[in-house]
Amino acid sequence: MGRRALIDHEELRRLAGQGVSNAELAARFGVSESGILQAKRAAGLSKPMLDHSRAIPWKLNRAHTQSGPATNLRNLSSVAQGRTIPPEKLNTALRWADRLVAAGLDVDYDPELGFREVPAAAFGESLVGTVLAEARGALPDGRPGP
Repeated sequence: MGRRALIDHEELRRLAGQGVSNAELAARFGVSESGILQAKRAAGLSKPMLDHSRAIPWKLNRAHTQSGPATNLRNLSSVAQGRTIPPEKLNTALRWADRLVAAGLDVDYDPELGFREVPAAAFGESLVGTVLAEARGALPDGRPGP
């Protein structure tokens, strides 16, 4: 087992700030690109990963990860966590969620069938409604959406 490479975080910050690629950084420090990514996280040079588990509480079948509902829920979750997404993606997600909430609907997921619209729980929180409210609360201008 090899020893752990020491990467000078100040040097890493300087080089990364100059636009040096991860592959070039890996060669410079004698580590893999994965090692560079880990060092960047440790040095605070990368954005924290987003957690979409509140918005998508299911283990999705690979065939459904890029479906409309999954994408819209992920986009709303990203906004709720402070990320900026392209306006057209935000507007699509907001319109989709608004339509469901206004119609008293929510989404459910089946690994075989994918997402489906279902009546929202009479006395409970709607997943779509909750994610929508969190996203709207995080919008910088507080706008209600399209």
